[in-house]
Amino acid sequence: MKVGCIGLGDIAQKAYLPVLAFQPGVELHLQTRTPATLDRVAEGLHIPPERRHTTLDSLLAADLDAAFVHAPTLVHPEIVTRLLEAGVPTYVDKPLAYRLEDSARLVALSEERDVSLAVGFNRRHAPGYTQCADHPRELILMQKNRIGLPEEPRSMILDDFIHVVDTLRFLVPGEVDDVTVRARVRDGLLHHLVLQLAGDGFTALGVMNRLSGSAEEILEVSGQDTKRQVVNLAEVVDHKGQPTVRRRGDWVPVARQRGIEQAVLAFLDAVRAGRVLSARDALETHELCERVVRAVQDRTA
Repeated sequence: MKVGCIGLGDIAQKAYLPVLAFQPGVELHLQTRTPATLDRVAEGLHIPPERRHTTLDSLLAADLDAAFVHAPTLVHPEIVTRLLEAGVPTYVDKPLAYRLEDSARLVALSEERDVSLAVGFNRRHAPGYTQCADHPRELILMQKNRIGLPEEPRSMILDDFIHVVDTLRFLVPGEVDDVTVRARVRDGLLHHLVLQLAGDGFTALGVMNRLSGSAEEILEVSGQDTKRQVVNLAEVVDHKGQPTVRRRGDWVPVARQRGIEQAVLAFLDAVRAGRVLSARDALETHELCERVVRAVQDRTA
């Protein structure tokens, strides 16, 4: 199976390439416009020169069976369009695009061409979070905080808060009938954001504070007088009277802990089996993110 990786930034090097490069039966091809980066990364993975590409045209000429896109978000629409039009099953690091109309167009194109399109919402595969899906979920609280990093609202919401939005959508136990957004914006920069989703018998809260003094991610689900807490995707604490702590094993790779390995393997398994994956559910997350963006913009207009 010939698999292309487009974009060789931090997320590709730290998370995806360590998984892809050592999969049996995968012939990995790399593409970036920066020759020095291409050669450095390829040498580290022992990838021969004929599988190194500085243009998308060259990569597509390799007759790919699948592709992973980790290029900057701004160029996702152009790259993904080329891949889908060439009939290449495509996995894209979130988000599909900054603009909802571009994301909707890409999903429609994948359906029109009957080609797989998957978006990298790895938390749906992270072991600690999948365990929360089996727990009572009357109240869901997710915090994803940063240190000294206020940002322009659209880029912050689509590049980072989208993980919170998608995780809440993944975990809510029923249909959402109420959406509430609260935010603090100063001088055009988003400092903190709160999203509430509510439905029959449940409430879900997503919080991001870019001036929190701590880089952390905490998920809590509770119901029926019990609570499960996941700290930084690595530590699971069950509360029912005395807390019980389960920590990530010393030899568990970070990519597996964060669900990236599982997401990659699920995508490759679908390609091998000839199953076409739809990004329609991922588009619903993008639609909710657009609703959050507009709510923030309305509050600052």
